[in-house]
Amino acid sequence: MVEWNGYLVFILAILIGNYILTLIVENLNIKRLSPALPDEFEGHYDAEKYSKSQNYTRVTTKFGNITGTFDLVLIIVFILIGGFNWLDNVARGFGFGEIVSGLIFAGLLIIGTQIVSIPFSIYSTFVIEEKFGFNRTTAKTFVLDLLKGLLISVILSALVLWLILWFFGEMGTYAWLYVWGAMILFQVLMLYISPVLILPLFNKFTPLEDGELKKTIVNYMQKNRFKLKGLFTIDGSKRSSKANAYFTGFGKLKRVALYDTLIEKFEVREILTVLAHEVGHSKLKHIPKRIFSGILQMGLMLFLLSLFIKNEGLHAAFGMENVSIYASLIFFSFIYSPVSMVLGLISTISSRKHEYEADAFAGKTTGDPDSMIGALKKLSVTNLSNLTPHPLKVFLEYDHPPVLARIKAIRKLER
Repeated sequence: MVEWNGYLVFILAILIGNYILTLIVENLNIKRLSPALPDEFEGHYDAEKYSKSQNYTRVTTKFGNITGTFDLVLIIVFILIGGFNWLDNVARGFGFGEIVSGLIFAGLLIIGTQIVSIPFSIYSTFVIEEKFGFNRTTAKTFVLDLLKGLLISVILSALVLWLILWFFGEMGTYAWLYVWGAMILFQVLMLYISPVLILPLFNKFTPLEDGELKKTIVNYMQKNRFKLKGLFTIDGSKRSSKANAYFTGFGKLKRVALYDTLIEKFEVREILTVLAHEVGHSKLKHIPKRIFSGILQMGLMLFLLSLFIKNEGLHAAFGMENVSIYASLIFFSFIYSPVSMVLGLISTISSRKHEYEADAFAGKTTGDPDSMIGALKKLSVTNLSNLTPHPLKVFLEYDHPPVLARIKAIRKLER
């Protein structure tokens, strides 16, 4: 049985408090929706489609609230009935040592979480996204994505967990420093491996065909002395009609990935401004700044974790019969969530600032802020984005400024 101590009360308060905050924010966000189309989007939305975009926000918000309620009830019930202790006994029942038992424990948690989330993923993909004309995912693609994602998650999680358990089990007081160093190396390695080995498992990367688009992009990259490993089109349309583009890789392995839906729906100049925005992130050193910030946050997290390793009171709060390093990792994540939230707020504020700077870079280097504005409008319309999110939701969650704020900032460049 769980022990009703300070740890358990704190964890339940955090879980319930975060849930209530989310409900308040989402309710405010829905109330802010208005049938009046912002002047900036006149001619881009007709009344029917704008109403559809707002309905999409309502439906996805309601579904998110239902999912959040289910998750809250499930985790609280699982904690109070001693579910973690039962899972630990199952893991230990195989008769292996601490590290392998920890891998089994974590593996069962990952698999269990995935299984529970499957019905919600199915409904989101094949009901909600289908209803609003986004879904192009077949049942086969959905199942393959699920299996590949689960396999990769288990393999990478097992590798990371093995390192953490070994260091904390063998290196004593300063084990967190060794883990920190190992995790930094692991993250850097993933920056190089992911574009080459992992992403191609989910999407087909095809070199961009010769033509006006490729010529325009290459000329821009050369003019701004930005080296790329390659320009690729990816088959995003096999899952969704939404448009996007992104950079993958790091250093000399940087690649441009353009969704085929983006190429299909956008003008060449608009696509160029989207890529110029990403170049801006690189040129303005946003990416290394984010990586460095993430490394510092990880170091803080690991130091705090080291203070709670094998904490008996924390284990008692979850009704554990045995104290272990691997269970400490899971239980600490509940304690750490308020710190994570504060750091997340700092990160999103910084990210929004970076987005404004990258927009300005794109507008100046292409000399075509109007195309940048056109691209932002098309992205918003194509993806049925909420044009008028509540300021509190933006403050807490948005790592990109709302589209109207971005357009307003870009227009200032024209003056």
